[in-house]
This record gives sequence, C-alpha cells and structure tokens, in this order.
Amino acid sequence: MKNILYKNTKISYTDSGAGTAIVLLHGFLENKKMWQEYVLFFSEKFRVVTIDLLGHGESDSLGYVHSMEENANAVHEVLEHLKIEKAIILGHSMGGYVGLAFAELFPKNIQKLVLLNSTSKEDSAEKKLNRTRAIKAVKQNYVSFVSLAIANLFSEKNRIRLADEIEKVKVQALKTPLQGIVASLEGMKIRKDREALLQKNLFPVLLVLGKKDPVLNYEESISQIEDTTAELVSFEDGHMSHIENKEELKTILFDFFE
Repeated sequence: MKNILYKNTKISYTDSGAGTAIVLLHGFLENKKMWQEYVLFFSEKFRVVTIDLLGHGESDSLGYVHSMEENANAVHEVLEHLKIEKAIILGHSMGGYVGLAFAELFPKNIQKLVLLNSTSKEDSAEKKLNRTRAIKAVKQNYVSFVSLAIANLFSEKNRIRLADEIEKVKVQALKTPLQGIVASLEGMKIRKDREALLQKNLFPVLLVLGKKDPVLNYEESISQIEDTTAELVSFEDGHMSHIENKEELKTILFDFFE
C-alpha cells in the first residue's frame, strides 16, 4: 500500500503488474480491498491500480463535501505520480460517477471506461431527498445505517446465498469514518448529469447492470446508452456484480480490457 498527498490529504493506492493501466475505483462504503481477487487475476496481464477515494479506506477526508470532481482530481494526481498517461477506468457505483467526472476533466487520459452498476444520470429529486435522509440516519445510528445499506445492495435471493460475503463487505464498510460517509452522500447528491458524455462516443464504454438492482432502475439505466457505441452486459442479480457474478464478470472485463 502506498500514499500520496493531494491538497495535503492522504490518498492511498496500490500498484501491481505491468502493461496497459487499469484503474479500479470502489463504490460508496467500499474501499480498494474489494478488488483484491481482481487485482490478482488482472495483474498477470495488465498494470492494475486501485485507489481509496476520499474518506474511504486508508484515504483521508477532505472537507465536508467530496464532489465527484474532487475525487477525479485525486485519481488524476495518483496517475500523474505513477507517470500513467492513459488508463482504462473501471468504477463501481460511486466509483463510476468519479470515472465519468475523470473522463470529462481529463479526456486525454482515458482509454476506456467501465461503468459497473453505475449511471451517468444525475440523482432524481426523490433520490436527492433520500441522500439527505441517509445523512440524518447515519448521524443518528451509524452501525445500523451501514449494515442495512450493505445488505440492501444485493438481490433478495443472494442475501442468503452470499451471507458470508455480505458480512465481509459490512466489516470493511464499518471502517468508513462518519465524515467520509456524509461528505460522499453530499457529493453524490450534487453531482451533475453526464449522459451527454456517453452520447459523444469519445472512447469505448462498457455498462454492466443487474436486472434486480435495488439501487438502480434497470430500464432507466439502459436508456443512457441508447444510440451510442457503448456495450451492455446484464446479469440477473443486484448492485454487487463483482461479488454476485464474479467469475463471469472477470472474463467479460478481461475481453473488454484487451
């Protein structure tokens, strides 16, 4: 594990393997440890970088709002430090929002983009309201909020089948500091709509969705890539395709990266 300073704030990352650079960005309440199995798999052929986003994992918080742009700037700082000029960015959920912000801010540095259980659409009015409620809830009962939030990311049938995996995700999620959670919720709430970015077909895009995703509406999510060159992969499960559909996903990603 290595660190750099971004605006006097510690950003933690890992760097493994050689070849085309792949940057793996975790989602809300997650951290770079979620990618361990994927790093082992991909680093045989690629250079794999994982980064803890602001206020998650080993990275520190930076103020009270972690905007997607601020996170994207931190990611760019890591890549500059590693002298990586062009990379394939894969973002899970919130990591996808950061990936889109990165693509908009640094178009010359992106080779391909994977949106894993993520969307280019901004929050609806209802979702913004839910983020505000979530901020209140996590301040009132941190453990209860985090535990419930994680379980609700999996499709219903997988909550029993993957009980052990879910427990591991919860353990990591409970390491996320309150400030990191609140600042990320604030940042996601104010993020801009970047659907137009996908419509421009500036680089190859892969969208991976779960048909029973409790967080993202499947039909609505598909509409963002209509009339674009983006590829779509759909699974019959929830928001956590990297766990719920692990082996299939590895193969699909490997083909896309190549």
